[in-house]
Amino acid sequence: MRPLGNVLITGGASGLGAATVEAVLAAGGRALVLDRNAPSAEVDYAQVDLADRIATEDAVQALVAAGGGELQGVFTAAGIDSCGPFGEVPAKAWERVITVNLLGTARVVRAALPHLERSRGTVVTCSSTLGLRVCSDATAYCAAKFGVIGFTRALAAETAGRIGVTLLIPGGMHTAFFDGREEQYKPPPDAKLNRPQDVAAAVIYALRQPPGCELREMVVCSSQESSWP
Repeated sequence: MRPLGNVLITGGASGLGAATVEAVLAAGGRALVLDRNAPSAEVDYAQVDLADRIATEDAVQALVAAGGGELQGVFTAAGIDSCGPFGEVPAKAWERVITVNLLGTARVVRAALPHLERSRGTVVTCSSTLGLRVCSDATAYCAAKFGVIGFTRALAAETAGRIGVTLLIPGGMHTAFFDGREEQYKPPPDAKLNRPQDVAAAVIYALRQPPGCELREMVVCSSQESSWP
């Protein structure tokens, strides 16, 4: 297994992103965080909205510079949702889900790509089991996560032999992702959800694969996950 080195993590202030930050640090790596909020861990970070392309690109370069110009890994954990019937979710909110989840992923990877190519590093993108199947009142989220799958598979074909590319497809987790939703859009009390720390361990495993050996796709969910297969 290769050492982690510097790993850029989007959404690293909460949920799966924060769990991955802790896992990177525990494994001896250095976490570089992009988030709208400051992380609780003592790491280099940039507060940025992934909906702002220029700010995102600048933040990636600033963090890589803070890490000594080296980058061995990227994990795009940042994601948002806006639940509701398609005709009732405001267009601006609907489009923001696409922008942050899909375009934000692509923007970060694009900015990081030259650094990853130099190190023969690895990018792990984050889709969802709702990138494989659909449910009502989640058109924006499903569209974005289906898009992440297509983007990642095409990226892997395009960059084969130059960088590692892994697609993570997680099921529901015990995080704050569901906070603030109407009750009908929250998991029921008996929902079978994973701990983000366990999913983060899979991310670390993918990032530590040696050049030329990579995990193309990982579905990580509860054994009783209702949204997969």
